[in-house]
Amino acid sequence: MNSTTGETGFLQIGQVAERTELSIKTIRHYEEVGLVTPSARSAGGFRLYTTADMDRLLVIRRMKPLGFTLAEMKELLDAFGVLDDPAATGEQRGKATEFLRHCRERTRDSADRLRRHLAYAEEFSDLLATRSGSPESP
Repeated sequence: MNSTTGETGFLQIGQVAERTELSIKTIRHYEEVGLVTPSARSAGGFRLYTTADMDRLLVIRRMKPLGFTLAEMKELLDAFGVLDDPAATGEQRGKATEFLRHCRERTRDSADRLRRHLAYAEEFSDLLATRSGSPESP
């Protein structure tokens, strides 16, 4: 038995939700908008996911707090698909690579902004602790 994906090689949606820290509702929404599709269905109609499906969800989870739109998420996932496809043309690969560069730049900018916001939050927490006379928590 494979410890990651169970005996059949698939995970059910609840297992995927637990491992990706996404809600079942969110995973279903991403399916509805075409970002991720379960690789199979059980005889009872349950969604079944592979490790690759889970990897797609983790990419989405990483992009969401950085302000990427659903359309941009789909475009990035498609670009990954192009780069993984040995039959992709040079032009397709060039466009995919350029989009990845664009996403990387946006990610750096977003990370810088989030670091500043975190610093502000820590400063504010320190101010509140000082003003309330509460000792700072470790």
